[in-house]
Amino acid sequence: MAVSATNPVGTAATSSATSLVGQQEIASNFQEFLQLLTTQLKNQDPLSPLDTNQFTQQLVEFSSVEQQLKTNSDLDQLVALNKTSQATAALSFVGSQVTADGATTQLKNGVAVWNVTSPRPATAAISILDQNGNTVWTGQQTLATGAQSFAWNGRTSTGSVAPDGLYTIQIAAQDATGQNVTVSTQYSGTVTGVDLSGAQPLLQVGSSYLTISQIRSIQKPASSAGSSLSSSLGSSLGSLLTPGA
Repeated sequence: MAVSATNPVGTAATSSATSLVGQQEIASNFQEFLQLLTTQLKNQDPLSPLDTNQFTQQLVEFSSVEQQLKTNSDLDQLVALNKTSQATAALSFVGSQVTADGATTQLKNGVAVWNVTSPRPATAAISILDQNGNTVWTGQQTLATGAQSFAWNGRTSTGSVAPDGLYTIQIAAQDATGQNVTVSTQYSGTVTGVDLSGAQPLLQVGSSYLTISQIRSIQKPASSAGSSLSSSLGSSLGSLLTPGA
């Protein structure tokens, strides 16, 4: 399992430190402003006093900036919490079998499978392309209405065995009247890792990376822990109940 991650807590700490520095700077500037204001008031001309509206407006501006800094700090914390929640959710996918929209899947041990959905019966011309975009196999397939599976055995059109790797399916389908039919494709695979280095988590399926929003179905692996525990308990009880054990 490969997990590439940034630390959301560290990101939150950095954001908080930045906000703290900003608050310290505004506090320092505010103290200087008060000292200057006090000095001006002490030394003002009694016959021409200072305009109170001017320094009142400046006080309001300082307060507004301080409030904005606090709001930014709160938003940084919310973003960090959201990233942590997304990371936790993404990690729970590891080991699961998922199905996602897409035309590229992994050929492994001579088998590559796509889930194909046709809105109505159609005859399809299917091409399989390798990672370099070269067509390695072509064939005809009759499609029924709805979802169905298409499996390729890894044999090329020349009869040779294609190496394991990523392959892309292309489907050009027509119905009985000759009208083009749009066929959607999906592929399945096991989530082996999570990349947390970007703005959103990416699930690694084979050599591909998917966002959680691309996932259409999830199948958790059956846990063998319960059966192993039952077997162990059964063996222990059997030895206790067997005479002479």
